[in-house]
Amino acid sequence: MPESNFVDYVKIYCRSGKGGKGSMHLRHVKYNPNGGPDGGDGGKGGSIILRGNHNYWTLLHLKYERHIFAEHGGNGGKDKCHGTDGKDVYIDVPCGTVVYNAETGKYVCDVTYDGQEVMLLKGGRGGLGNFQFRTATNQAPRYAQPGEPMQEMTIILELKLLADVGLVGFPNAGKSTLVSALSNARPKIANYPFTTMEPSLGIVGYRDNKSFVMADIPGIIEGASEGRGLGLRFLRHIERNSLLLFMVPGDTDDIKREYEILLNELAQFNPELLDKHRVLAVTKCDLLDEELVEMLRETLPDDLPVVFISAVTGYGLEELKDVLWRELNAESNKLATITAEDTLVHRDKDMTRFAQELADEGEDEDIEYIDDEAIEDIEDLDDFEYESEES
Repeated sequence: MPESNFVDYVKIYCRSGKGGKGSMHLRHVKYNPNGGPDGGDGGKGGSIILRGNHNYWTLLHLKYERHIFAEHGGNGGKDKCHGTDGKDVYIDVPCGTVVYNAETGKYVCDVTYDGQEVMLLKGGRGGLGNFQFRTATNQAPRYAQPGEPMQEMTIILELKLLADVGLVGFPNAGKSTLVSALSNARPKIANYPFTTMEPSLGIVGYRDNKSFVMADIPGIIEGASEGRGLGLRFLRHIERNSLLLFMVPGDTDDIKREYEILLNELAQFNPELLDKHRVLAVTKCDLLDEELVEMLRETLPDDLPVVFISAVTGYGLEELKDVLWRELNAESNKLATITAEDTLVHRDKDMTRFAQELADEGEDEDIEYIDDEAIEDIEDLDDFEYESEES
């Protein structure tokens, strides 16, 4: 079976660069035997920076990047020479990527728009050379600062698709058929469950050159929030959708009950999903006559818009687009700016298994951070560097 190109989860070990040491050097030449301290500062270590890039749609390019290291800063030298700064490393990720600490499962940051840069791990600052510590009362300081240590972290990158409308339904409910009928997307369509094995996006054209984005995810089954089927893996892709379109086939025995099962699975996965606007689409209505449609309409919930459609014949599709556009632009449904404070309530629970996974691989050593005022006293005079010039 060929490997899927849709990768929405990767785990990477990242390490920033450590700062270079400051130089402890006393200048001593024949024309200036008491030249004094001239040790230069160490260079800054490189940082690890996440950057949003709209040219990427998955995390496939990072799947085999097991380790990402930034450069260390160079050590300072004599004659007040400054050490070289380590190069920063940029990790390009698709918009909608969430970052977690793999060891603790805690949320780290969010990358939501193109060009956004987030400092993941800061490089260590370079230590000061002994030239910086000279004073009127201490004209030959015999100490210098070490560079700050590197920072390291194993991170989990999770992609959550950014779309206006997310499709929610059981397998073989007609989600992929609807996306292909409303947009240029061409997901796989077949007459058996779980045809869709990975999410896909389609841009739906509307009147006056307007459009919105629709996301198709693999079908949900009862118990998906507990890990059954494929639902748990892909449910996170509808967390960023502004509107949820529930799809239930018209030939189902109890449409209302299936809708309530889907709603319960979302509530079990993340209760915040219930705050989103919802629309119910009864699909495959080319199999129903008008009289039966009216009978079914009376049994459906009154608290949400209901549209009867057939993606094969085109029945009800224009009405569906009108309803979706109206709900998307409703004043109560304005998409809020995503910040670190409104991250999802399920994230700690969702990441617990990854914390255990990392623990099984072995724990990393703790990192100790130095104070930026800390200096390294050098007591052994043999460590001093002197420069002499022969005539």
